[in-house]
Amino acid sequence: MKKIISLFKRNYEGDHLVLDEIVPGAEWVQNGEGVATRKYDGTCCMVNNHEIYARYDVKKDRKPPENFIPAQDPDPITGHWPGWVKCNIDDKQWRWHFEAFYDENSTFRNGTYELCGPKINGNPEKLENHVLIAHDCAFRFYDAPRTFNELKEWFTDKNIEGVVWHHPDGRMVKIKKKDFGLTR
Repeated sequence: MKKIISLFKRNYEGDHLVLDEIVPGAEWVQNGEGVATRKYDGTCCMVNNHEIYARYDVKKDRKPPENFIPAQDPDPITGHWPGWVKCNIDDKQWRWHFEAFYDENSTFRNGTYELCGPKINGNPEKLENHVLIAHDCAFRFYDAPRTFNELKEWFTDKNIEGVVWHHPDGRMVKIKKKDFGLTR
């Protein structure tokens, strides 16, 4: 899964919040295309052939780990290179991945997921157990606006991380509540 572009440009020279300017390639959202889904606050994972992989971002001028699977080419500006590393059940750093993956009530098809739960990012989703939430099955928002001011207002009473729009052709665009300077 490639890194998802933002809906609005970010003010990197100032407060790092978003500006009322569409990122090139995201115009389709404001044109009314695609479906808005809830963006969960966790960590990205992938299930492939009954194995779980964690998202891994190779930083600029760093060498990827031996088992790194690239998701895309390195970013030409930042040098960041997103991809995947296979989780090892014997390594404690992946224990929450496996807790969710081996849930006796779940079977997982190939795809990408958000790992959320008590030990992930301070548990903003307020979950009692670690779970994998399929990105393509997330809660849909039929009322999500698509303009800067309307989205900023819409987020004010929502206790969510953000929204991801899914285009029928596979493109995705995201925006987070905190991009507007709002907190959960």
